[in-house]
Amino acid sequence: MTTTFDFDAVVVGSGFGGAVTAARLAEAGWKVLVLERGRRWLPEMMPRGPDDDWFFDVNEPHKQNGWVDFRWFGDMSVAMGAGVGGGSLIYGNVSIVPPPETFAKQWPAEITHAGLQPYYQTVGKVLNAQEIPDDQVPPRYNAMKKGAEAIGASARFRKVPLAVTFDPGWKRSDPDPYGDDKSHTFINAQGREQGTCNHCGFCCTGCKLKAKNTLDLNYLAIAEDHGADIRPLHMISSVEPLDGGFRVHGMRINDQQQVPVSFTAKKVILSAGSLGSTEILLRSRDEQKFLPAVSPALGEGWSSNGDFLTFSTHKEKMDPTHGPTISCAIDFLEGDGYEGARIFIEDGALGDVPKAYMTRALLAARRWFDIGWYKRMIAHALHRAASYSSASHTIAWFAQSVDASNGRLTLARSWLSPGRKHLHLDWDVSASERSFEKVNALQTRLATANNAKHVMTPVTWTLLRDLTTPHPLGGCRMADSAEHGVVDHRGEVFGYPGLYVADAAIIPFALGINPSRTIAALAERNVAIVLAENPQITP
Repeated sequence: MTTTFDFDAVVVGSGFGGAVTAARLAEAGWKVLVLERGRRWLPEMMPRGPDDDWFFDVNEPHKQNGWVDFRWFGDMSVAMGAGVGGGSLIYGNVSIVPPPETFAKQWPAEITHAGLQPYYQTVGKVLNAQEIPDDQVPPRYNAMKKGAEAIGASARFRKVPLAVTFDPGWKRSDPDPYGDDKSHTFINAQGREQGTCNHCGFCCTGCKLKAKNTLDLNYLAIAEDHGADIRPLHMISSVEPLDGGFRVHGMRINDQQQVPVSFTAKKVILSAGSLGSTEILLRSRDEQKFLPAVSPALGEGWSSNGDFLTFSTHKEKMDPTHGPTISCAIDFLEGDGYEGARIFIEDGALGDVPKAYMTRALLAARRWFDIGWYKRMIAHALHRAASYSSASHTIAWFAQSVDASNGRLTLARSWLSPGRKHLHLDWDVSASERSFEKVNALQTRLATANNAKHVMTPVTWTLLRDLTTPHPLGGCRMADSAEHGVVDHRGEVFGYPGLYVADAAIIPFALGINPSRTIAALAERNVAIVLAENPQITP
């Protein structure tokens, strides 16, 4: 008896791996379903104030399904996007190709820097990656350049390609340059309306002007135009093998309830991110016993990508709340690195979220106290909030480095909720501590070269050795065999033909550089192999 499947392929997640995979399968005529746990965010929905939907709670997604999924694992915290477009909604726009050294070891022999170049180029074209125009660079760009020159690293300084559409005519000297009216609409290559960048600074909390080339405006647009069915607010928990295919099990979030759902497909592609895809396979193997042959290496090789953040205050106005989140970098990934440590350090803006948040909170408070003197006090506080939260003389230094990639994801019970096992991360900082200290020292040198007053190293690192990453990698790493990894060089799970992982989970070791373009390039490569190996599915 021939099994009838609901779809040719179910793609779980719509980030850089899932969006690429869905687009190419749908283009080839496959019947594709994309299941995304978050919402489809519209510009008017994007969070700004204290009453908005900021957080996604994996334990109660029917009650909290906001903009960002922030997980605390003790010594390490992880920030992830939650919505149609995945991590592209919250990342800092950087779409960059890593150096050849990145692939010198730890990767399957089939994955090479040269072999990935055509796919890197394709991703850059679809995402319309471009550098910021020379006459639009923010003040922190010049501080970064000055720091590089002062420490003898001017040859390592460069702009970074960004998935942002800039207007060549935009000028910071114009009246109200950051106003919405300074953005000009256009139709992109995928037929979607976008706007040009007005340097408003809200890259990571939702670009309401659509100047940021998020995946819903390109790859997912391609998928939908070719018939892919994208369903938001669907959380998948496990995958079950069927004769000739698979069934995915999960919940649909509906009217603050979770409704059980399941779908069948000939192929399943997990693209739920490092944490999400790993957890789905862990629950499928260890709880549901659906996939008992998944490699014992599942969960191993997790990395924070060596992310490290510090701040410095300067005499000159840095205006860190405007401009794209990142504009340039000093690249110590090639050669001997920085005193033996491989580091990629970028300038950083955080957006004027504190100002927006505090302003809205104070305005709300004013409604409750309709007294003359209190109104005057609130007005003064609003003025101070705007001045303080903008932190106009501050720079954020964003660094990535090649850490030990020695984290391990498992399922474990928590004393807070002992009834159900939760995803748990074991991460030992000691093996990466030298690298982080080199990053800290480098950031300090760059600030000193700019006559900055001081560098504020986060207390969480100084006292507790705690860190946060928006670039989680690994957990289902690529390898030559199931002994050392979970998927092969094509992203197919060892022992389960037709089941794939296409996201940051398959990256076997820290990149030390923004990973989005590598994730997408691997997805382009691997989905091309899937299509070549399965011509019978294409009509």
